[in-house]
Amino acid sequence: MNEKKHPFGSSFEAFFYPAVLLVSMWLVFWAEHLFRYDFHRLGVLPRSLEGIKGILFMPFIHSAYDIAHIVNNSMPVFFLLAALIYFYRDIALRVFLFGWLFTGLFLWIYAQNKGAYHIGMSGIIYMLAAFLFTSGVIRKFKPLQAISLFIIFAYGSMVWGIFPL
Repeated sequence: MNEKKHPFGSSFEAFFYPAVLLVSMWLVFWAEHLFRYDFHRLGVLPRSLEGIKGILFMPFIHSAYDIAHIVNNSMPVFFLLAALIYFYRDIALRVFLFGWLFTGLFLWIYAQNKGAYHIGMSGIIYMLAAFLFTSGVIRKFKPLQAISLFIIFAYGSMVWGIFPL
């Protein structure tokens, strides 16, 4: 049988890969809680050699003492990554990996160094939201523009999170 390919990608992939990322985040969270090991030291420590490893590990690490952090990161990263994979299948991996490395490197270079480790998936969430919105607007393709409008509606208030309190 000749199956008709969806113009964007596979629904299975759009669900599977974000689910794997989410499960990985939660496994690290529960391992930290269960084994009482401070994984936060694997986060980004700005402008220090010790903190470079955090560029890779930071998104998986969330405070074991504050479940709200991982809960607040879970839904946006799942939805935004699923949208990226579904609508931009051909470039999704490159966008995601570039965004992962760029946000970590940007944080390592520009964050204030007060001896604090930076952890969590927030940088990637901001990058995914920015990419999906901007690309939807630039491409002028109605389904992608609809996703852009939904991103603004659902995550538009995230812009306030980039400003220091």
